[in-house]
Amino acid sequence: MQHQILSYLQHPGELEKLYRSNKTEFKHAFLSVYPEIKGKDLAEFWHERLKDETDTISWGSKKEHLWVILGIITAGILAKIPEIFSIDEEFFYPRNISFIILPLITAYFAWKNQLSLNTKAILAGITGLSLVYINSLPGKDTDTLILACIHIPLILWGMLGTAYSGPDLLNWKKRLSYLRFNGEAAVMCVLLGIAGVLMTGITVGLFELIGIKIEEFYFNYVVAFGLPAVAILGTYLTHTNPQLVNKVSPVIAKIFSPLVLVMLVIYLIAIAVTGKDPYNDREFLLIFNLLLIGVMALIFFSVAENSTKESNSSGVWILLLLSIVTVVVNCVALSAIIFRISEWGITPNRLAVLGSNVLILVHLLMVTGKLYWTVTKNSALAEVGRSIVIYIPVYFVWAILVVFIFPLVFGFK
Repeated sequence: MQHQILSYLQHPGELEKLYRSNKTEFKHAFLSVYPEIKGKDLAEFWHERLKDETDTISWGSKKEHLWVILGIITAGILAKIPEIFSIDEEFFYPRNISFIILPLITAYFAWKNQLSLNTKAILAGITGLSLVYINSLPGKDTDTLILACIHIPLILWGMLGTAYSGPDLLNWKKRLSYLRFNGEAAVMCVLLGIAGVLMTGITVGLFELIGIKIEEFYFNYVVAFGLPAVAILGTYLTHTNPQLVNKVSPVIAKIFSPLVLVMLVIYLIAIAVTGKDPYNDREFLLIFNLLLIGVMALIFFSVAENSTKESNSSGVWILLLLSIVTVVVNCVALSAIIFRISEWGITPNRLAVLGSNVLILVHLLMVTGKLYWTVTKNSALAEVGRSIVIYIPVYFVWAILVVFIFPLVFGFK
């Protein structure tokens, strides 16, 4: 951070971005280098700005508090729609669960970043179209419906990224910041969720001691509003206080990357030894693909977390090896789905998995190539981050195809 501050002294905009990325770390780093740059106009400005600034948690403005409260209430009411209007839960939740939270968070960032009226209208229009469309699809257990329900959160996630990035949507660094924000918000939500589980256990236990059974009421009303509150509060706290978890997330990535690498290698060896394969076992292929997506997400999260910091050679080597092993896993999964298609023909599920695996393989090869270049040519890790985010719109387009085109092509089956 100190080196970055010194390098950005002639670039006020970059210095401001660095400050916003981690206010607490920036303050400590700036004050440590201040004696070297004392007397410069920009240095004096930042010294006056930071010297009386505290490291306390920011709870935001009253307007933001109102947004959070209204968001939690709205999300809780949306979650209770099946009970309020006697709608079949098996019909409602698979189709609409992603609409309970994501559009509300998108609306918050659209307001916070002061997006233009046209942009807000486009986001609202796509959300409304998606909502109407997914609830108009016939059937309950058809393959195309299930695929649409699985992929529509990706479309809403893309729109959330648009609202988060604001006017800087085309700036790849802002999109990389969005990936990093997702990881940090997930960590915050997990912490809040653990606290919520502990509170639930204590509350139910205390009332049970005095002979009052509150389980039904508690889970029907408190938990119904509490679960959306975890996602909304986690997002809000991460946005207003990035310093809360931006030191935890890199530690998690650093610890789990080598552990996952070792696990994957052992797992591949175990597959060969036991003779278990994804070619004839549909459930095993599904788990194999979920494993692939999870490991790929870890790689991308690790790169996003470390791309703004000076590269650590051992850490980059681990990411490179993990990427190579993940490419091998992807190739196995891809060969398995091609085998199943050649043996039993094309179905919506097989085509969706095939397309997803091809897209992931191409993306992984791009990232692996950049990681190799970083290791061998000592190039900036930021270039790896760039290779990640410039490809993300491809997944968005694929999700649109699966949600809107697959049901038509396969006759809603």
